[in-house]
Amino acid sequence: MKKLLHSILDFFLFSNVFMALCAVAQALITFHLVGSKPVYSVLGILFAGTLAEYNFSILISKPDKPQQSPFARVRWFFNHHRLMVSFTIVSVLMLIPLFLIISFESRILLIFLGLLSVGYSLPLFSIGDHKFGLRHIPGLKPFLITLVWTLSIVLLPILEAQDMHLASISMRDTTILIAKRFLFIGALTIPFDIRDLYHDKQTGLKTIPVAWGEKNAYLFCQLLLAGYVFLLFIFRNSGFSIDFFALTLTVILTGRLIFKSKHKKDEYYYFFYMDGVLILQYVVLVAFNLIFKYSGL
Repeated sequence: MKKLLHSILDFFLFSNVFMALCAVAQALITFHLVGSKPVYSVLGILFAGTLAEYNFSILISKPDKPQQSPFARVRWFFNHHRLMVSFTIVSVLMLIPLFLIISFESRILLIFLGLLSVGYSLPLFSIGDHKFGLRHIPGLKPFLITLVWTLSIVLLPILEAQDMHLASISMRDTTILIAKRFLFIGALTIPFDIRDLYHDKQTGLKTIPVAWGEKNAYLFCQLLLAGYVFLLFIFRNSGFSIDFFALTLTVILTGRLIFKSKHKKDEYYYFFYMDGVLILQYVVLVAFNLIFKYSGL
């Protein structure tokens, strides 16, 4: 039974299905905060798009001997190579009809995000004989990941909710919502760079931990999370609302997880606990609102 559960966990984590569900959960948070019902075409796009992009990124970066990789994720992924290729193809095919039914503004946004994602994954640029992608430009890797995630899970849901007249949100609050989620996602990306600190030093990849040191990188994460809480407080002038307390609780937990994320932690810690915060945020948000609703407060 234990072996079966472990196999199921490996499938969800290493096939990137779990990461795709993280994107869906974050979009649901956006719909909740702007007072809109979920737009299922957006959720479908985020699920399929995240799955396709993450799988594609791994496929094109296949090492010469994947079964000798020090990473369990890489070994599992290429042990199930045909299945992962099939998943990626199906995800791309799912995106086609979904892309056609969304608004023109959302299509433009998705094209822009798609170009960024391709530029991040593929070595499209070259200097002499050296080829590289956008992620190899010093300091750009965490910024690109955070930007693509933030625009996907915040701006895309807002554009569709407004186009369908499900919500109305001011430019001020849209900007605050984008900024605070940017800080939160940014804080989550840095521990992954801390985990890869020694590898990035050897390959010459200039990440925040490489440039600033591990200790300063941890402190920077906490600063980003503090900024998130402040922006959450001023969003829609809600102050100490039920949403504020729910999301602040998850931020405190995130800060603790980040401090415990050392380079010696295994991959399950990062892919389940660290990434899992993205889903936990929505679960806690729903739980707090249900408790508040049925408690009569």
